[in-house]
Amino acid sequence: MNVLERKPEFQGRDFLTLLDYTPDEITYLLDVARALKAMQKKGEPHPYLQGKTLGMIFQKSSTRTRVSFEVGMYQLGGYPLFLSNQDIQLGRGESIADTARVLSRYLDGIMIRTFAQADVEELAHHASIPVINGLTDLLHPCQVLADLLTIQEHKGRLAGLKLAYVGDGNNMAHSLMAGGAKTGMDVMVATPAGYRPNPEVVARAQEAAAQTGGSVKLTLDPREAVAGADVVVTDTWVSMGQEAEKAKRIQDFAGFQVDLAMAALAKPDYIFLHCLPAYRGYEVAAEVMDGPRSVIWDEAENRLHAQKAVLALLL
Repeated sequence: MNVLERKPEFQGRDFLTLLDYTPDEITYLLDVARALKAMQKKGEPHPYLQGKTLGMIFQKSSTRTRVSFEVGMYQLGGYPLFLSNQDIQLGRGESIADTARVLSRYLDGIMIRTFAQADVEELAHHASIPVINGLTDLLHPCQVLADLLTIQEHKGRLAGLKLAYVGDGNNMAHSLMAGGAKTGMDVMVATPAGYRPNPEVVARAQEAAAQTGGSVKLTLDPREAVAGADVVVTDTWVSMGQEAEKAKRIQDFAGFQVDLAMAALAKPDYIFLHCLPAYRGYEVAAEVMDGPRSVIWDEAENRLHAQKAVLALLL
């Protein structure tokens, strides 16, 4: 299939943030994801990574990231290698730079799920093979690529749609701003005053939006964000590593639950997204999460297909 042509501009690149990719490149990644998904649904083998190996470093636990990357590499004909902190010397004090140099001699690519974005960037700087950001505290580009694929499937387009994000100005908010801006969407992020997104990420996303005809706006009013939205997104109020702040966060996010009353402000045919895990009764009401406008299970599945596109093109 022509859409699966190994384009040289992708080969050997890192996937650290969607802001590193042009609108056309993101469109092509989504095209490849759809093609690979169609092949998988038809049972057509697609071993584009036969003989390739992916090292997967997990310093944060995971359900969707681990399973989708492992299954994705298997379906592409490659071999996924799970590496926890207990499995490699990185967890015992070996430097990121040395780890990158050694793994580059064994593997064809590295996926890392960790805390600091700076660690992923340092790993990529010293590695001679592609490094894929499986999640950091700052960004979650693989998830948002899957979100864009899901929106495209249900809405038929991305440009011109309004996406409302309600909740913490976290890695999901950052990557949704980046992905939405790059694809011409109008993104509005609503957070409590003490939980605004990173200003540098906001500025870069707004620069990208100015080039695509999209927009990125912030508000403290979740109802303003959701009003007239085509897509409504939220995320957990208490991410990994923030458990000690749970009681305070629940109090601070009062009024930010996406319930039926808030969702009613969106367009009648809106879709609801959540990257999961979700906590019904906190950031989202069960009636919304389990309701007819929720597409969260399609979204979760699309992690597999979106990441396979990244793997097939970069490795």
